[in-house]
Amino acid sequence: MDKAALIAGLTALTLLLNLPFGYLRGRSRKFSFQWILYIHLPVPFVIVLRHMAGISYLFIPLMLAAAVTGQFAGSRLPIKK
Repeated sequence: MDKAALIAGLTALTLLLNLPFGYLRGRSRKFSFQWILYIHLPVPFVIVLRHMAGISYLFIPLMLAAAVTGQFAGSRLPIKK
């Protein structure tokens, strides 16, 4: 597989993985245990996926930007109960 496509796919997956956690974080009390958990819970999955894909640590800023974007976008989702 092309390395650029692999990086793009992993970046997109990172963003998508963080959407539901951003949604949950956005509905939690700021700085509570749940709020912190929703921010940090997807991180190990992204790390494992990056290692399995053989992507260099130099792409961590890109993955971090995707995670932050996913968290932010997820907190803005207009899902009603």
